[in-house]
Amino acid sequence: MDDLLLGRLLMSIISRNSPLPRYYQLKEIMREKIRGEEWKPGDLIPSERELSEQYGISRMTARQAITELVNEGLFYREQGRGTFVSRHRITQHLTQLTGFTQDMQARGQRASAHVLSARMWPADEKIAERLHIKSGDNVFRLHRLRIADGDPLALETSFIHFMGCERLLEEDLNAHSLYHLLDVKYGQPPLEADQELEAGLVGADEARLLKISVGSPVLYTRRTTYTERKQPIEYAASMYCGHKYTFYTHLQREHFVR
Repeated sequence: MDDLLLGRLLMSIISRNSPLPRYYQLKEIMREKIRGEEWKPGDLIPSERELSEQYGISRMTARQAITELVNEGLFYREQGRGTFVSRHRITQHLTQLTGFTQDMQARGQRASAHVLSARMWPADEKIAERLHIKSGDNVFRLHRLRIADGDPLALETSFIHFMGCERLLEEDLNAHSLYHLLDVKYGQPPLEADQELEAGLVGADEARLLKISVGSPVLYTRRTTYTERKQPIEYAASMYCGHKYTFYTHLQREHFVR
């Protein structure tokens, strides 16, 4: 038996004499299956029961190993279906202002949306402050499920305000890019934005729409977008599937002190 085959065999066995915890050994076995492409992106992994029987461990130990790999982004859960090997994450650069449609097209993916609601809405104090308007002023509120190649990636709620924004009610926002319409049709080009990020866990209603398990990790973003003369045009609150999205930025120190 050659060294490579022996190494793989040892990596597929949980040792009761090892100083490493059994859940950690199982994690490394499953990592190796991904590295060796035995388990490919999108594959359904064995259940907790199957893993416990195969490796002679408790279901609790199998559950801990799976949960930690879910939290690390290697696996993701789908409610009622099981746990799957994560696909390659989408990386969004935080140094450029782009819309979802532009992001997906740049990656060769087909972007689409499912409009959950579109209506005029009286701005509360928070929205009014973000958009520099009075509380109670009407804004266009758009709630959408964002999809790439048929895969739900994010939930997004946008609040839009400009003179004549009610005309957006007539647009087909299932098929058309909101930012493209604002720029080309309405003369309100999105030029810059302030964005905040926060980690969290998904609730029941959002999990159903995103087709993930309740309590799965998600990324929340809050973005205020400006048009010319730093005029706010949009406040958007979004929720991204944590196992499908990575946000990237480049940081540079302004002054170096020896």
